[in-house]
Amino acid sequence: MSTPRVLVVQLSDMDPPARLADWLVEAGAVVEVTREDALPADASTHDALVVLGGPMGANDTAEHPWILDLRRLMADAVTKRVPMLAICLGAQILATALGGQVEVGDEGPEVGRGLTAKRDAGWADPLVADLPLMQDVVHFHHDVITRLPAGAELLLSATRYPHQAFRVGTCAYATQFHVETTPEVFRGWLELDPEGARWARPVDTTDEGIAELHADLEQVWKPFVQRFTRLAAGELAPVAKNLL
Repeated sequence: MSTPRVLVVQLSDMDPPARLADWLVEAGAVVEVTREDALPADASTHDALVVLGGPMGANDTAEHPWILDLRRLMADAVTKRVPMLAICLGAQILATALGGQVEVGDEGPEVGRGLTAKRDAGWADPLVADLPLMQDVVHFHHDVITRLPAGAELLLSATRYPHQAFRVGTCAYATQFHVETTPEVFRGWLELDPEGARWARPVDTTDEGIAELHADLEQVWKPFVQRFTRLAAGELAPVAKNLL
């Protein structure tokens, strides 16, 4: 079995790779973590790219000029067909890098447990096909993707904000929700953003509820990350159709 090298871009101390890194390593990957100020110029230096979340906005390029560099890196990954997983802010930056649109959610933040549903394209996707029809996810975001990039395939959706997971090209994936969090990380977000925390269900602010949520998430999203690792290793074929 080959050993893929996965570069994880951590954009904030608040959102470490946490159990996502553990799942990647358990699946056979070598994980390297870099920060937003130390981005490679070429996405093909690694077998796969993961971009995490953070409290800044995808359009905040004046305050965070590195977002422009990250857009270029993520677009390069799509062009060169480097498997990529972009999470929350990472997903929003990917969308803006390819012509999509990100705005403040007009129905308020999504915080805590959510439910997404598989769209038609998901049934034929190598990472999403094995997911159940409905999946529990964990949210913590104020901004949303209001327009997908041209040619993107919507894989998972929800009623309030439809663009929950999508793929661009053959192997670049984006999720508006989080798969990397631990109960400790999520609890920290609730404490740091009390305004956002008010949008969570009461059960998702209790230690018991947060622990139960993350146990449920692991059953679905750890196998998803394992499939992503196989994609990075070349053991799982990407979709045949190149949409770009």
